Amino acid sequence: MFSEAELLTVFRALSNPARRQMLVWLKEPMSFPGQEPDDVEIGVCVTDIQRRAGLGQSTTSQYLAMLRQAGLVVATRRGKWTYYRRDEANIARLLETLRDVF
Repeated sequence: MFSEAELLTVFRALSNPARRQMLVWLKEPMSFPGQEPDDVEIGVCVTDIQRRAGLGQSTTSQYLAMLRQAGLVVATRRGKWTYYRRDEANIARLLETLRDVF
């Protein structure tokens, strides 16, 4: 179950439409150009997310960091690149908490 502080962090992260959209896009990682089936396990490169979002690199990275801090995505470093994928287990835990609380 998410604590009240954790829920507040999640709600802050999801309060921005661009961050919500990124989370939706990451539900279908194969929809990103050049994504290979083997890539799904590590996620989608920040550069690809940035291109789709039409945002600057620093804004995209900041938005993804907020989603990570909220426990909604997981970051994986490979060399100089960072990849993001949804944390499906934590999202399920969040949904369970919301059902229990509300």
